[in-house]
Amino acid sequence: MSIKHLLNLCVLLLIFSCASSEISKIEGKRLDIDATLKTDQAIDDFIKPYRLHINKDMDSVISYAPETYSKTDGKFNTAIGNFMADAVYAEGNPVFKKQTQKDLDFVLLNYGGIRSIISKGNITTRTAYGVMPFENSVVVAGLKGTQIMEMTEYLSRGKRAHPISKQLQLTLDENGKVKSATIHGAPIDENKTYYVATNDYLYDGGDGMTFFHPNEGLYVLNYKIRNILIDHFKKYDTINPKRDQRFIKL
Repeated sequence: MSIKHLLNLCVLLLIFSCASSEISKIEGKRLDIDATLKTDQAIDDFIKPYRLHINKDMDSVISYAPETYSKTDGKFNTAIGNFMADAVYAEGNPVFKKQTQKDLDFVLLNYGGIRSIISKGNITTRTAYGVMPFENSVVVAGLKGTQIMEMTEYLSRGKRAHPISKQLQLTLDENGKVKSATIHGAPIDENKTYYVATNDYLYDGGDGMTFFHPNEGLYVLNYKIRNILIDHFKKYDTINPKRDQRFIKL
């Protein structure tokens, strides 16, 4: 081995030795977050104005609920679920129409996406964050009638109050099978393309809703469902959610 190669080898050994030595000195310490952890007053003073501003906005009254509404209030459709689906249709359709010059056919959301009740009394921005704390946005998929039939079969098997807007009417027979399914009062045409609004989580297959693929096109509205709820609440002094006949079992 030449002197040059020997020197290079020594340098490499020295580097690895130092690295190993440094790594061996790394120590960790557990810091418990409890009542003994003191607030940094300077940081607290800095963020206080922002916290007060956010709380003022979150607690501002934007509507009123005459009753308490919960997703457990019905087996196949609930007042809160109907309200949410109809709100997405009402607020999302103008956005979709501006993009495409088409109308939505109906809305499908998911039971699990309703994360809180709407309590009787004042409705605030914070209420909307409680009901929909996620960042889910509205997307629209163009689906053939055959896929809509798959969707109705999914709903019949699940027997859960997944929110659907009032444009879709679904009736199950005494055995839980689909007896009738209409959109805008008309039977589903297997060859027609329907434009269904949902959230991005369901579009990606969440809750086993695989019928959104393949499709005749995807349209992103860039409109969060939480913001839709806030905008919809603001349009009414008093909301009036109702259970109805949009999804029932005979």
